Parts: sequence; structure tokens; C-alpha cells
Amino acid sequence: MKQDLKEELKIPENTNITLDNRMFTVKGLKGEVKRRFYNPKITARVIGDSVVFESKKATKREKKLIKTYIAHLKSMIKGANEAHVYKLKICSGHFPMTASVKGSLFELKNFYGETVPRTTALPEGVNVKVEGQYILVEGIDKAAASRAASLIELLTRRSGFDKRVFQDGIFIVEKDGELVKG
Repeated sequence: MKQDLKEELKIPENTNITLDNRMFTVKGLKGEVKRRFYNPKITARVIGDSVVFESKKATKREKKLIKTYIAHLKSMIKGANEAHVYKLKICSGHFPMTASVKGSLFELKNFYGETVPRTTALPEGVNVKVEGQYILVEGIDKAAASRAASLIELLTRRSGFDKRVFQDGIFIVEKDGELVKG
């Protein structure tokens, strides 16, 4: 059933949201995040201290898209004000691994006694710190921060080996403040 739909998101204090040619820019205490939302059936406007999404004769698809846009905006607001933090743990039972960050390159040495270090390039706008056996990945863009954490975790993946026996590696233990189960 098609119906007119209007959803509203309140803008918190210390946050500035601008809309220019369907490009949302969220400025907060930590920085600014940009993202483009495009759908010809959905109109977005910034009115006072709120963002309004409207759709005339909206179907379920437009309703889901509007909810998705609001969720992305909330994530952008959180990132611009607090930053998204992912926590990884270095687990080494056989060989002591050493992790380091050199510019925009993450390097892991002595993984299972390998002589050649494993490296991965980090996305732009992400800060990575190695603190003992923990690695902290922080960024204002949630997609970039989560991608950096997954790239670091995938760096120690070994296909063809039983995970129950060969448990060495780097694993995500906390995703944006929530503990990972399993």
C-alpha cells in the first residue's frame, strides 16, 4: 500500500549537518564526515535542528531506504563527535608476533616464524595504535575504521588450517564499544 511518508531526525548539540546536492556533511567535535544519499523518490531537507526525509506514495522499499539513511546519519553523527573504535587482540601461542604501524602501512613480523613480514595498507583517515597485545583502530568514518580492523584480522588468516588447533592470529574483540561473541 502506497502512502505519504515523512521521517525526522533531530540534530544533537555540537553537531552541524549541511546538505548540498544530496551530499550530507556532518561536522562535529572530532571532524567531518561526508556521504551521498541518492534516490529520486526520496527528498531530504535540513530544517532548523532536524533532518527531514519525505517520500510521496512511498512503497516498502522507500520506507526501508529512509530508515537506512537515518541509521547512516546517526552513525556519521557518532563518528563526528566520538569516533568509532575497534579493538583487536594479538594471540600468539607458538611464536611471539610483533605488530607495528609505519605511516599508512600495518606490519606484522614473525607470524608462525615467517621471515617475510606480512603487511597491509590502511584506509585513509584511520588511526591505528599498538598497545601491548591490543590494537586500537579509531576513525570518524565507520566504514573506514571497520575495513581497517577487518584487513588487520584477515592478515593472519591461514586457509587450510584448522582454527581449533592453530589459534594464533589477530582477532577483533570489540566492535565500536560492543564485545564480540564467539
